[in-house]
Amino acid sequence: MKIGILQTGHTPEELQEEFGEYSDLFQALFAGHDFEFETYNVVDGVFPEGIESAQGWLVTGSKHGAYEDHDWIPPLEDFIRASVSASAPIIGICFGHQIIAQALGGKVEKFSGGWAVGRQTYDFAGTEISLNAWHQDQVTELPPGAVTIASNDFCKNAAIVYGDRALTVQAHPEFDGLFIDGLINTRGRGVVPDDLLDAAEDTLAEPVANQTLADQFADFFRQERTQ
Repeated sequence: MKIGILQTGHTPEELQEEFGEYSDLFQALFAGHDFEFETYNVVDGVFPEGIESAQGWLVTGSKHGAYEDHDWIPPLEDFIRASVSASAPIIGICFGHQIIAQALGGKVEKFSGGWAVGRQTYDFAGTEISLNAWHQDQVTELPPGAVTIASNDFCKNAAIVYGDRALTVQAHPEFDGLFIDGLINTRGRGVVPDDLLDAAEDTLAEPVANQTLADQFADFFRQERTQ
């Protein structure tokens, strides 16, 4: 199965030699699931020829806001709507989670409660799952027909499902503790409050459920669906 990665941002230059791009993190996350990947740098205006270019789609995280005025955001929203209409499964992570909600009629805002960085624990239908996060924006209003499937006290809509068409998560199952440490030192200091960064540093070695989410995403991509 071919998965098209819609890359909506780039990793910090200081981290690229060690970690690669966001698309590389996702390919590592899905290791063992026998997917084929192709990356489209939509943040640079590079889009697939059409929905049929892959059997499933994944929208990455980004330093940009879904509500910002960038030339590539409207065509990305058009692509998301086309994917959902065509019943091509699409998964969104962080910015991807937000832009899918916005494209389908939801609302994304800079959250007044501030930042979530590092290891966070969410209630996934009664099961506690911990994942790394790095965000200030949140989905504050769901699109019609969307259902929240994970939350915590800080992030009400931490994971959303849109029938069998789209599955999105606010946290970053592609981030391990080493990558969070890199973000703290390249994009965190002077932007995110020090107490949050210090707390995140304290949990860098604690376990996260990245593989659990990877397996769920793989199952979602592969499930049979009707037009």
